[in-house]
Amino acid sequence: MPNSQQANEMANAIRSLAMDAVEKANSGHPGLPMGVADIATVLFTKVMKFDPADPWWADRDRFILSAGHGSMLLYASLYLLGYEDMTIDQIKQFRQLGSKTAGHPEYHFAAGIETTTGPLGQGIANSVGFAVAEAKLAAEFGSDLVDHHTWVIAGDGCLMEGVSQEAISLAGHLKLNKLVVIWDNNNITIDGRVSNADSTDQIARFKACGWNTIEIDGLDQAQVEKALNDAKKSKDKPTLIAAKTIIGFGAPTKADSHGVHGSPLGAAELAGAKQKLGIDYPAFEIPSHTLNAWRAAGTRSENARSDWEGRLAAAKPELRAEFERRIAGQLPANWNETIETYKAKLVADKPKVATRKSSQMALEVINKILPETIGGSADLTGSNLTNTPETLPFTAQDHTGRYMRYGIREHEMAAAMNGIALHKGLIPYGGTFLVFTDYARPAIRLSAIMSQKVIYVMTHDSIGLGEDGPTHQPVEHLSTLRAIPNLLVFRPADAVETLECWQLAIEAEQPSILALSRQNLPALRTETVAGNPSAKGAYVIAGDKDADAVIFATGSEVSIAVQSLELLKAQGITAKVVSVPSMELFNAQSQEYRDSVIGKPKAKVAIEAGIEMSWLKLLGDKGRFIGMHSFGASAPADQLYEHFGITAKAIVEAVMAQL
Repeated sequence: MPNSQQANEMANAIRSLAMDAVEKANSGHPGLPMGVADIATVLFTKVMKFDPADPWWADRDRFILSAGHGSMLLYASLYLLGYEDMTIDQIKQFRQLGSKTAGHPEYHFAAGIETTTGPLGQGIANSVGFAVAEAKLAAEFGSDLVDHHTWVIAGDGCLMEGVSQEAISLAGHLKLNKLVVIWDNNNITIDGRVSNADSTDQIARFKACGWNTIEIDGLDQAQVEKALNDAKKSKDKPTLIAAKTIIGFGAPTKADSHGVHGSPLGAAELAGAKQKLGIDYPAFEIPSHTLNAWRAAGTRSENARSDWEGRLAAAKPELRAEFERRIAGQLPANWNETIETYKAKLVADKPKVATRKSSQMALEVINKILPETIGGSADLTGSNLTNTPETLPFTAQDHTGRYMRYGIREHEMAAAMNGIALHKGLIPYGGTFLVFTDYARPAIRLSAIMSQKVIYVMTHDSIGLGEDGPTHQPVEHLSTLRAIPNLLVFRPADAVETLECWQLAIEAEQPSILALSRQNLPALRTETVAGNPSAKGAYVIAGDKDADAVIFATGSEVSIAVQSLELLKAQGITAKVVSVPSMELFNAQSQEYRDSVIGKPKAKVAIEAGIEMSWLKLLGDKGRFIGMHSFGASAPADQLYEHFGITAKAIVEAVMAQL
């Protein structure tokens, strides 16, 4: 059925703005917005629940443009709908420095952008977390307060990425029925036809993973509307809408080709496209009747929002207060008191346990006071120790659970946690081995770009894991993670430091890595001190303040450093050990504080069971590093430390070589 004139005009408004913005920037991807404009028009003007006047309304539907290169589809739609952040001037500044209209959608830049997308597959992977958060909060607070859908537009490239398989298999397993993925099935990638590289039957693939599937003509708005509304009726499955589209729809010579994927149309092709589509108005100018129709559509959910506000106001005071606290990301009033009480107990008890166990012990306290935590593991619960009595599993049958069984899907785990954090109302943490951050790194990087409170519990943090050998022993990982801007990397030395690092991770407005040991470690913080010394990233944990030698250490190597003090004393050398649970926090301190910790030593040594790279700034030209200069080996942990020379004796030798 052909679209009405008004329907075409509204879709063409998206196409026109997208073509004009890309042309002006001389950079961008016009093909997707031109091909998907009809889908976006129906989704935003007839189906989705949102309100530009209150863009962060807690019960709004979420929209994710997984195919982030088509960003002008989103920016144009937000402008047409009347979002205050998205002005016509912003559209004109597409891809320019300082604009809200970056090349790919960037969270924090403008209301209506729910997540940062660009790396293909990340959006669909995020969406699972959004859907989990909706289901979990609905189970807690009821459908009167939480009842919304997550909508995704994904392209052929998104579905090729490996993380998409992790995402759709988990979503299907959990029966996330309020998740709808609209596949822009245009059969084109940057290199040409999809058939050049892929022949997957996507419909069969999604069905095999437990999804509903609907096939439509994505250029027929009536078909689009019916499919979207049918998807909303699903009770026990997520839905894939396979929408057949034409990339660059309307372009006279470049439509249905990779020539319109990632470059401007050019003046002649642009003019031809506008003529073919019936766009007879100047660049960046939308006829008033079309713009008014879009703006009217933007007000569709005002009554729904008002009704929701009424239900929230009528809710029981305790329920309302807790919901509002959770969505605002505020911690309970007794948070600090609870942490300090438990810290005093640890100081008194002096447990000798692995920091992975210290982490679980801390979580047993944290999860009781913070019902918003939602834990999980990539099939390593018994090793990561990320579960506590409070964290019963979140399942397809029971959405009240607080523990995600992510399966062997490290990348999806990290991406889903981004979605959970972005949704608001929950604090996600999840575990695997530190070495497997390699599988999760793209999503970890996005956690940092978006400044999301996502906590990665990474155990088995060194050669100390022993017999599993070099494939499982992280060597370069601490340095490579520390290289990611806006990511806090914590490597605590004992149970007290582990608790302090957990406290900092919970309070931070950025992601954190907790690198935790498999082997037992002695209690080093055996006296009560005011505040949280770990908050400054490094502090003197043992030794003389004005020492001839300073020994920097993290995690399991702090105790080795402390052992060296007596050996150095026997040589007539005064020394101190500086525990460095977080280089990032230490580097953020004042020069005065850093100087007070380091002092003016004659010798500097750093010891860590990883590579040297991240220590160079602290050590300078003359300092010595004790750690790994190769991959590990398969053997008991104590033998490996001796074999690779990560010992107190090696510290003494390194100090004496500088004096």
